Amino acid sequence: MTNAHAVDTARPGRPPGRRPRAGTPETGPTRASSMRRREAIAGYLFISPWIVGFCVFTLGAMLYSLVISFSDYRLATDTATPVGFDNYAELFRDPRVMGSLGNTLFYAVLAVPLEIVVAMALALLLARSGRAGGFFRTVFYLPKMTPAVATAAVFLLLLNGNTGAINEGLAVIGIDGPQWLIDPTWVKPSIVIMTLWGVSGTMVIFLAALANVPRELYEAASLDGAGRVRQFFSITVPMISGSLFFATVVLTIAALQVFDQAYLLFWRDQTNASPESSLFYGVYLFQQAFRQFDFGFASAMAWLLFVIILLITLVQVRLSNRFVYYEGDR
Repeated sequence: MTNAHAVDTARPGRPPGRRPRAGTPETGPTRASSMRRREAIAGYLFISPWIVGFCVFTLGAMLYSLVISFSDYRLATDTATPVGFDNYAELFRDPRVMGSLGNTLFYAVLAVPLEIVVAMALALLLARSGRAGGFFRTVFYLPKMTPAVATAAVFLLLLNGNTGAINEGLAVIGIDGPQWLIDPTWVKPSIVIMTLWGVSGTMVIFLAALANVPRELYEAASLDGAGRVRQFFSITVPMISGSLFFATVVLTIAALQVFDQAYLLFWRDQTNASPESSLFYGVYLFQQAFRQFDFGFASAMAWLLFVIILLITLVQVRLSNRFVYYEGDR
């Protein structure tokens, strides 16, 4: 019986009873691991400029700001005096820190949903534009390429409470437009309007996600009698929920760091005449660092914002497990 087993398991060119060693023929696994190692080295070499730039200009700057956040460091004297947690304690004593943080959070709650809705509406329109889609994609994306300074100059004219085009358009339909840049109630909505000008970046993400939704799902739903609205909420939204989640996280992070719009519209002239409702956290941080030259306090502000963004992002990621659907899920 043993001899029969040896005969059955033997192969031409191989002594009976001897089993092949893994990777012996042509040393396949060894060659594959060597190729993977070379590819990994080549990949790291290609991204090495980014890695060096990140370590020097981002990670290094973050660590340095963390160190000086525990000191009284002013650019004028170029000396750093350790003060422990005094800068962080001052964050909660300074009413403008909490006020600017409240303005920023209110802006984020207002701007992020509107950006997603507008971007989704534009993406749905482009998805049905047919042959003219390329032209309209270019037209809709052009505002994203406009420099922030030029955009602010345009919106200073559009949002003028007396002669602005927006109020004149509202007057045509019998609505008395507000003083967008003066009335504290309308300051943050005016910045949101300016933010929506550059929503085309999110639109492109949604457009790519819509293109990957299987057409047969819509066909099956229509055969079952589902209308456009039902198809949108039952098929489109679940199938692109990953892109919606990504856009929500990225837009929230950007909204909490808002600076350009508020600074260019209200704080560029370095006066105190601007309404406090336009004082966002990034603007106040900039003032402390580059007008008061209090880099220790400004660094503490930056790290407080970092922790807030980190916590909000972690909450969003945790909630995504319930609402985000991936095609590989079962």
